[in-house]
Amino acid sequence: MRTVSLWPPSFRAAVFDFDGTLAETWQIWRRVDEIFFSSRGLEFDESASATLATLGFAAGAQWCVERYRLRDAVSDIVDEWNRLGAALYENDVRLRPGAEGYLCALRGSGVRLALATTNDPHVLGAMRHVDVYGLFDEVVCGREVARGKDHPDIYLEAARRLGATPDECAVFEDILPGTLSAARAGMSTVAVRCEDPRQPERELREAADLWLDGWEGVLP
Repeated sequence: MRTVSLWPPSFRAAVFDFDGTLAETWQIWRRVDEIFFSSRGLEFDESASATLATLGFAAGAQWCVERYRLRDAVSDIVDEWNRLGAALYENDVRLRPGAEGYLCALRGSGVRLALATTNDPHVLGAMRHVDVYGLFDEVVCGREVARGKDHPDIYLEAARRLGATPDECAVFEDILPGTLSAARAGMSTVAVRCEDPRQPERELREAADLWLDGWEGVLP
């Protein structure tokens, strides 16, 4: 385990997940999954929903096609998820209390920031109340890397774009596969509590260098 200081920051670059970590969106994506399964006459599958959160859009769509023997084209499923997600994100998504203040404080102290999300740019750009492209120096979406967050590709690409080595980066995540893969890549890890009842808190506490209950109170 490494010692991680959130303030003053013990890292020169920070990589943040979005869903769950910075914004409580699990109910939105649950609704998208419920609509997706229902429209195909399939029973909603909690384990599948958790898998899709890790894989991202394209890989998740391919996984659904193979697992459920769907006739849909992968691109059509991705478009469907984007359309449903963007419609719900437009007005309903806001950053968690304290999150924006911490992001701005980090940038003000010289820490470079990247967003690493399985979300699609179309969904991110639909939000009326969150400007991710203004808050972050770099935004890396899942479709820009080869593998999902169970591999470190997205975190390494974020570090590369920030001009930082893995050991100079802290990764903020709410999912266990992402926390583990970032740690394997040599990055410091901060696990963030979210409202998703499926979050494996005990395993995350054991895996991460630091556990964070929320963003309020992080700054003095």
